[in-house]
Amino acid sequence: MKKPNPILSRLPAYEDRLGASFRLSVLVPVFNERHLVETSVRRLLTLKHDLISSLQVIVVDDCSTDGSWEILQRLAADDDRVLLLHHDHNQGKGAAIRTGISRATGDISIVHDADLEYNPGDIPSLLVPFAKEGADAVFGSRYLSAPYRRALMHRHTVINSILTFLSNWLTDLNLTDMETGYKAINTTLFKSIPIRSNDFRFEVEIVSKLAKRRARVFEVPIRYLPRSQEEGKKIRGRDGLLALLAMMRFALVDDLYREDEYGSHILVELERARRFNLWLGQTLRPYVGDRVLEIGAGIGNLTSQFIPRELYVASDINPHYLHYLRSYSFGKPYLRVLEIDAGNPTHFRGLEGQFDTVLLVNVLEHLPDEQAALRNLWSALEPGGRLVVLVPQHPALLGTLDVALEHRLRYTAAGLERALTEAGFRVEKRFDFNRFSVPGWWWNGKGFRRKTFSRVQLKVVNTLVPLLRRVDRFLPWSGLSLIGIGVKDRA
Repeated sequence: MKKPNPILSRLPAYEDRLGASFRLSVLVPVFNERHLVETSVRRLLTLKHDLISSLQVIVVDDCSTDGSWEILQRLAADDDRVLLLHHDHNQGKGAAIRTGISRATGDISIVHDADLEYNPGDIPSLLVPFAKEGADAVFGSRYLSAPYRRALMHRHTVINSILTFLSNWLTDLNLTDMETGYKAINTTLFKSIPIRSNDFRFEVEIVSKLAKRRARVFEVPIRYLPRSQEEGKKIRGRDGLLALLAMMRFALVDDLYREDEYGSHILVELERARRFNLWLGQTLRPYVGDRVLEIGAGIGNLTSQFIPRELYVASDINPHYLHYLRSYSFGKPYLRVLEIDAGNPTHFRGLEGQFDTVLLVNVLEHLPDEQAALRNLWSALEPGGRLVVLVPQHPALLGTLDVALEHRLRYTAAGLERALTEAGFRVEKRFDFNRFSVPGWWWNGKGFRRKTFSRVQLKVVNTLVPLLRRVDRFLPWSGLSLIGIGVKDRA
């Protein structure tokens, strides 16, 4: 009988570590709602549930002129759970949410309009998929089956259905209510997404970007009390047309990460080149064993190709990638996610001799002490295990793109072999990868001295990969990348 793997036994699965309760931040955009805003906020403040460990209500007054601001000041003075923010000029719902999320401290943030159309009593039901399913986002749907449902305005419902259908077609999410005002999102994820829309197009934008970030989105039924334009409803018919235009814009533009110290907004451009990543995975597959440690897994482009395995540990240091990987691991008992810095020996304690394969793809060139990192990886391998490493090649190509990606250097074949040998590996094999991209890298990084990748170029190359890979081995220069296979010899 096969013994359980000690790593799996020691590290609980993601679903086993889900929280029993959450710190909740509620974002309340307000513009000229003096007749409703006090009741709306007070209903939030009475919210109590076992799933809510603490409550933060962030009210953003979008330059109201009807006396709403004075009411909000009184509410904030009465309850320290209310954080009151103010815009000097009217900007719109999206702008208010952008201001509010920047100050959110909860585990989960939910948007709550101040107009009483949505019932705060439904918020606990939105938290259930976070607790039980490890959700990234949960939408309250006005159209899902429920014990009872109010008959809503037919024309308004039809327009919503059309917009939701078109959004689903573009995002490949099967939602029933894309335009819902109740959207609960993991705060870390929410903060990492750049919100460009200032108005109601926020609804379209956040759905598109969550889909492209491959977030795990759930829906739950909620109650809805619609109000008419005569009663102060602010959305208009033209907002439907603007939503359609926004769908096309965000379908075409991959603006998915805020700028951060990890370069997430740059790296994601490369990671979304699906056909290129499939080619890379097929190239590396013959060298991947049954117990794998992947360093710098990113958003799992290789991980998804190499699982299931007896054991697969995906690691990174980027918190946004780690959040995605942990969510992705839900329901996969062989997959564990760890924060591992390859250069930190303490991160390898307990991992000694546990793996037959270590993957190190586009990571070594970033590390300040390559030998320390390689020795750490050597320690994690069992005798006879393999290190599969991919690094950028051609020192002469070192340019502005490498600087933007924080490449310490570009390797030569002799340089990579020397690094592996000094760390104790026997070099079993080395070979070139991706010759056809060499001219483009020189053109962008040396010729035009660009610091970002052209999305058009990336999409063209990704489209042509099936053709280009057929001719790649015939090109008369070495590859843009170099792959080395290092073996930890048996004693």
